[in-house]
Amino acid sequence: MSRYTKEDVLRLVAENNIHFIRLQFTDILGIPKNVSITAKQLEKALNNELMFDGSSIEGFVRIEESDMYLYPDPSTFEIYPWRASEEGSIARLICDIHNPDGTPFAGDPRYVLRRALEEANKMGLAFNVGPEAEFFLFHTSPDGTSTTHTHDKAGYFDLSPIDLGENARRDIILTLEKMGYEIEASHHEVAPGQHEIDFKYSDALDIADKIITFKMVVRIIAQRHGLHATFMAKPIFGEAGNGMHINQSLFKNGENIFWDPSSPEQLSETTFQYIAGIMKHAKAIAAVTNPTVNSYKRLVPGFEAPLYIAWSSQNRSPLIRIPAKRGLSTRVELRNPDPTCNPYLAFAAVLMAGLDGIKNKLTAPAPCDRNIFEMTPLERWEHGITNLPGNLMDALDELSKDEVIKTALGPHVLNRYLDAKYQEWNDYRTRVHQWELDHYLEMY
Repeated sequence: MSRYTKEDVLRLVAENNIHFIRLQFTDILGIPKNVSITAKQLEKALNNELMFDGSSIEGFVRIEESDMYLYPDPSTFEIYPWRASEEGSIARLICDIHNPDGTPFAGDPRYVLRRALEEANKMGLAFNVGPEAEFFLFHTSPDGTSTTHTHDKAGYFDLSPIDLGENARRDIILTLEKMGYEIEASHHEVAPGQHEIDFKYSDALDIADKIITFKMVVRIIAQRHGLHATFMAKPIFGEAGNGMHINQSLFKNGENIFWDPSSPEQLSETTFQYIAGIMKHAKAIAAVTNPTVNSYKRLVPGFEAPLYIAWSSQNRSPLIRIPAKRGLSTRVELRNPDPTCNPYLAFAAVLMAGLDGIKNKLTAPAPCDRNIFEMTPLERWEHGITNLPGNLMDALDELSKDEVIKTALGPHVLNRYLDAKYQEWNDYRTRVHQWELDHYLEMY
């Protein structure tokens, strides 16, 4: 997206007949929130003088300490292309959250990522990310509620007329391009009704902001086509789920430090240290990158989603893959995350794990270039390959004892995140589900 100053924002609002500006932020679960103001209040907002009640936001503060301040980031200014009208357009600014004394709020997910990026900057490193977010397009019922009925029966890379979601996907892309996204690829995914749109990598904070906006755009444009878009990890039993592979690279003085043209695989020693760090902390990271009960129904054999902690540059069954491109495009692809995660927290956790590997010069195991799904449990044990957590509860337990990932999140976010997610798990495990009724009600 274009980079703007405070003065640019004020000018653009006047020039484009913008009446309302949405001041956007996210809670710890990655759900976008906003406060809407009129153009007359914009200068006050840009001077960081607007206050809001943080006590009603998931993971923020208690009611007795509710006053928070919105600090809009002028570089995130964007006019919504679908809301232009004679009555005036609508724009948005993404905000950082600050305490009444002006200090950054520890519970702001954007601040959590900023803090991790500062840790990388101390080492002279810049962290770039390229996401691959998948989503489903489903029909809606006559009353407008969402269903899990797909709009097509297409498969991987299929074209129209089989791919009936192509029109919606095209309009999503056109809208994103109007908002400054550089779209690199889009296609139908493996499951019926499933799609993927990839946009160009950038620095991690910019990409986290873009993911939140991307998900909003996809859902709004899908709705205009009479469809419901969902980023839920596993909405249909027996079909592939939605992933969000995270492609990562570290740059120093404009050079990709994962690339070493003198080594056999053209990968630097730093790359292997970074991989080792992610593998060491992978089980704890899963609580952040795969944050829902439903996330772990995607991480099962048979649907290409990784559940084994290994790496390779040749196959797609391990947790970590090194794509073939080299030079500035050399990158580490983490394959287990799904798009229900809070991207600010996910990027912070992954980065701090990788930096831990670099700082402590950890050694990555040998690559596993076999299809891990076809290996026996004994073969996996002989290769030292372990599993990601099998459910949300196990992942939360891993997070609660991993000092590096706990530090990445910070005490405020960590405690409130664990509280929210343990409640989610307890609510799930104590419910009686339809599967149980189908199997046990008449049998016993």
